[in-house]
Amino acid sequence: MPLAIYALALAAFAIGSAEFVISGILPPLAADLAVSIPTAGLLVTAYAVGVAIGGPILSVITARYPPKPILIGVMLLFTLSQVLCALAPDYNMLLIARLLSASVHGLFFGAGGVFVANLVPGEKRGAAFSLFVSGITIANLLGLPGGSAIGFHFGWRATFLAVAVIGVIGVLALTFMLPAAKAEDPQQASFRAQFRELRHQQVYLSYITIAFVMVGALAFGTFQVPILLNITHVSDTIVPFYLLLGGVGSILGIFLGGRGTDWKPMPALITVLLLQALLYFTMIFAMHDLVWMTVNLFASSIVGYAFSTPLQSRVLSAAHAAPNLASALVSTAFNIGIAGGAFIGATLLNADVSYADLPAVGVVSALCAAATASLSYWLERRETARTALAH
Repeated sequence: MPLAIYALALAAFAIGSAEFVISGILPPLAADLAVSIPTAGLLVTAYAVGVAIGGPILSVITARYPPKPILIGVMLLFTLSQVLCALAPDYNMLLIARLLSASVHGLFFGAGGVFVANLVPGEKRGAAFSLFVSGITIANLLGLPGGSAIGFHFGWRATFLAVAVIGVIGVLALTFMLPAAKAEDPQQASFRAQFRELRHQQVYLSYITIAFVMVGALAFGTFQVPILLNITHVSDTIVPFYLLLGGVGSILGIFLGGRGTDWKPMPALITVLLLQALLYFTMIFAMHDLVWMTVNLFASSIVGYAFSTPLQSRVLSAAHAAPNLASALVSTAFNIGIAGGAFIGATLLNADVSYADLPAVGVVSALCAAATASLSYWLERRETARTALAH
């Protein structure tokens, strides 16, 4: 693989760490800024909204410019936003800095995806994209627990400074390792023609399924550290190891999701979603026992990431004439769910619902996701049967 893709993966690791790390430092951050933990959790919602809205808009605005300076400029703004987060004197300034980080997050993955597609031949694009987005996976594996450990030992501001240092390294890597490349020709494809590709039910029902899954994941995941501290009674020195365990589970989940996609994608997907609902249900009881919670958390992290590959493959297959737009909207669907889940979790906590009850949101959302995926599969099979009868 070209070295440029490794540089992009490093930058993706920095950006992914900034997105995930907030949930690992909620307690010290909330205490220092004199806000409640649910209010601090709304920083996750704001970030996701910034990615979902700002990313596509900025991607359209910058589409006609050369991608290398765009990517370097994005990483510079990202690094600056992390410094602003570390220096934020109050909650409102931190929120503004997080929104700046979120807007360039979306633009980075849009421009980076186009850059990767133009960097390798078609038969190697799958492997190249996997390497590029592996930065996000590694951020979940190492960035979240590492940032949490730094936050608990040196203060939450040190966590953002650490991410900023990684951002500086990312800027240098992009500057020296990315080749110059021409901007995409904005006349290559009609946006209206691409948008028509989204009308297939396999596409829009997949987006709805993704959003449902992420609502449950973030209603719990945003507040998993307070849950571990207050309900499971895990020591704050041990919390990063639990987050690392979840990261290992996510790696396994992505691998198993890929195998399921190669086997029978829709049956595998529906099975995973039903398992998610079951594990959210058992977590309501498991979180009161250290051993049971450890096992449940690990299993939940596996099935929590096994759903994404079948759905993304389904979207790109159905919208094959507009892969860039379809792929960009996958990120939007993820972040709509992230924003909704964090908001619902914060709202419930502000209404005096117990931390211990938050997995119930996951039970409902996972069942809704399974129902949506089942509907899509049924419609697809009915259409296939009609086509077969017509011939």
